[in-house]
Amino acid sequence: MADGSSHDLKTTPLHSLHVELGAKMVPFAGYDMPVQYPLGVLGEHNHTRAKAGLFDVSHMGQAFLEGPDHETTARALEALVPGDMRGLARGQQRYTVLLTDDGGIIDDLMVARSASADDDGRLFLVVNASRKDVDYAHIASCLPQGVTLAPATERALLALQGPAAVEVMARHCPQAADLTFMSATSAEFVVGGQSIDCHVSRSGYTGEDGVEISVPAAHAQTMARALLAHDEVEPIGLGARDSLRLEAGLCLYGNDIDETTSPVEASIAWVIPKHRRVAGDFPGAERILRELADGPSRKRVGILPDGKAPARGHTEIQVAGAAVGEITSGGFGPTTDGPVAMGYVALAHAKVGTSLDLIVRGKPRTAHVARLPFAPHRYAK
Repeated sequence: MADGSSHDLKTTPLHSLHVELGAKMVPFAGYDMPVQYPLGVLGEHNHTRAKAGLFDVSHMGQAFLEGPDHETTARALEALVPGDMRGLARGQQRYTVLLTDDGGIIDDLMVARSASADDDGRLFLVVNASRKDVDYAHIASCLPQGVTLAPATERALLALQGPAAVEVMARHCPQAADLTFMSATSAEFVVGGQSIDCHVSRSGYTGEDGVEISVPAAHAQTMARALLAHDEVEPIGLGARDSLRLEAGLCLYGNDIDETTSPVEASIAWVIPKHRRVAGDFPGAERILRELADGPSRKRVGILPDGKAPARGHTEIQVAGAAVGEITSGGFGPTTDGPVAMGYVALAHAKVGTSLDLIVRGKPRTAHVARLPFAPHRYAK
């Protein structure tokens, strides 16, 4: 989980709160981040599935893409991603990927269009912490005249996830209860007579219902403490965040997707709507359309190891003694009560139920290809 040097680490606006709450801090993506709190990774994971977990995701990049109108701004972004940005309605959010010219994934990101007509021409982007500098440079270098990218470095980002998340959020921000999955709005969060402007989306990366809240950094601690004051809410670190997203079958950039993998290989080709496949007007279209038509040479799949020992990243996958792929994410799944993993295998071995061998310390351990997600998604309708 640790990533980067312990020197010169950046901190989020919630750093002192993490320390106060007894978090174990580790380097991650250049930041000093909480990997777990006294409840422990297992307890935090199970609490999020049962009630609500509060995550500090302020290390992720937030930015505004701004142009004279929605058509112009969305068209500029569509030149870099395969998603339908022009068709994004006011108050809608969409998951998409930045692509290289040969169809590799530069990053995966969330894009939201403001619910307000007054903000038409502005898109709100949330990108991965480890890729934000790469993303911003790439996007800025490709924008047409009149469209600009403005990183929102003064904002924090919180995620409240779990079956009780929206109910708790609505006690401070009634607008949250009106949001449907992948919709977003500007809102007010009220605590102790104070009203805090924020941006709320009904989304997350745990497979659970919940919200992500962008808030000015100066108000992040006030908001976090107000949410943690509710009995249903516990702080959650990177350890449980990873096991939750793995059980949900969601990709982690740098593990499961990178500039060598295409959306088709990564089994996220659903990010490309039909009209953009027909137009073929996105970076890497030649490779991606060929893979859609003929099948990719490899594919991301779910993998269930037999027994109780988890399979870690970079574990070689074999069939009949021949290497056919590699584990990209693996660990113990508390909800499934056993080891779970994802990895890439040659297409001929990607069918659900296919028997595999995972090579651990030189010895084969049996496993099989499994359907994703490992834990059912419980998003709001």
